[in-house]
Amino acid sequence: MKIVIIGASGTVGRAVTEELSRRHEVIRVGRTKGDEQVDITSQASVQALFEKIGPVDAIVSASGGLHFGPLSTMTDGEFNQGLQDKLLGQVRLALTGQHYLNEGGSITLISGIVAHEPIAQGVNATTVNAALEGFVRAAACELPRGIRINLISPTVLTESAEAYDGFFPGFESVPAATVALAYRRSVEGVQSGRVYKVGY
Repeated sequence: MKIVIIGASGTVGRAVTEELSRRHEVIRVGRTKGDEQVDITSQASVQALFEKIGPVDAIVSASGGLHFGPLSTMTDGEFNQGLQDKLLGQVRLALTGQHYLNEGGSITLISGIVAHEPIAQGVNATTVNAALEGFVRAAACELPRGIRINLISPTVLTESAEAYDGFFPGFESVPAATVALAYRRSVEGVQSGRVYKVGY
């Protein structure tokens, strides 16, 4: 398979790249690093990426920024960060990328545990992740040519637990390599419209 991985230089992205590159041709994409670069908040940038790399068998996203902060002081501009980046950025990858997928190809996006388990200062993250679940379930009903779409929803990563110390009290963490296995399941499997929860 020819697979494009967006967010390949991040913690999850590196693990997914390592897992999938053992069996497939992988194109690593990042905002500033990788084989190619893309800004997922820009339609022109996403369109240019797919036009450059051409048809692929799988589109994999491990990308998307969010805003963490108290609701009492949150502005609409801050809230909009997660909407434009992790939510619409990944939706944009799917909407545009579907036209560059070979028959029977797949799209895999990422959300997170806070879609189901809200945390303090995580209103933006919960909203965005829950919306991504809805998008994937609905999109799976309409995608043509045997194209599949799934969502990976991990708990806090073991590698990131210290950086997020205090945000996830009492949450068990999961290694990025375990999350990468869920991506393999999505890319190489047959299911569509699924939310693969990892570590919870």
